[in-house]
Amino acid sequence: MDAEVMALKLVGFVLVVVGLVLSIVSTLEYCLPLFGSYDNLLPAVKSGSILSSDLERVVKPNAAFLRECGLGACDIARLCIPRPSLLSISMDRIRTAVACVEGLGVPRGSRMFKHALQAVAFLSKDKITANVEHLKKMFRWSDAEVGIAVSKAPKLLSRTKEFLHFRSEFLISEVGLEPAYIVYRPAMLMYSLEGRLRPRYYVVKFLKENGLLSRNRDYYSAVKITEKEFVEKFICPHKEAAPHLAKDYAAACKDEVPTRFRFT
Repeated sequence: MDAEVMALKLVGFVLVVVGLVLSIVSTLEYCLPLFGSYDNLLPAVKSGSILSSDLERVVKPNAAFLRECGLGACDIARLCIPRPSLLSISMDRIRTAVACVEGLGVPRGSRMFKHALQAVAFLSKDKITANVEHLKKMFRWSDAEVGIAVSKAPKLLSRTKEFLHFRSEFLISEVGLEPAYIVYRPAMLMYSLEGRLRPRYYVVKFLKENGLLSRNRDYYSAVKITEKEFVEKFICPHKEAAPHLAKDYAAACKDEVPTRFRFT
């Protein structure tokens, strides 16, 4: 009798294992074309989120809804490679995220929609609302202006209050930029404050104060370019007039403020 019970338990165990294997195989067969390659799919497999989710009840409906939102297979793959659990969260959560994105003025089908969705998909509605309020308060933006900024730089919604506060203090209080100016150039808020925004501001201000750069030269034009381009355009042309500029800029990038960059 004991032998028969053990045999039945073993058969049951084998059936469960076979069922799990078949489920995993089905999920991989479905997801591979979606992700485009084994390399893209591997992070999702390692996370375990997709393989542990019901293919028919969760993964497929989520992928179908994302397609309804105007996202193609490549877009879905780009969304899920860094956050594979996007396909395994509840449909209600995805719908809420989409509604929040659209409410911020980022419509389905727009170039930034997928980026905005990725930024808010794992935030609660209350958290998104709180982050919007932070942006309004710190940058003195209206609801419409927040929508404009977020549509251009969706990841603003996932940045911490402290992160935003330091950039607001620097760009508005120190650099003197108008809130409306930042609205249409929100990408600058995503740059490193210590490694990019502040040291480049010091260089631009130094050049203007010494008559080496037009006072009408736009600050953002110095911030948005690559490091190589910045050095070529703002450092190298002034080697003779300002021989210490390169050294001072390097020090500023280390969060130091050389004497020549201090203005009263």
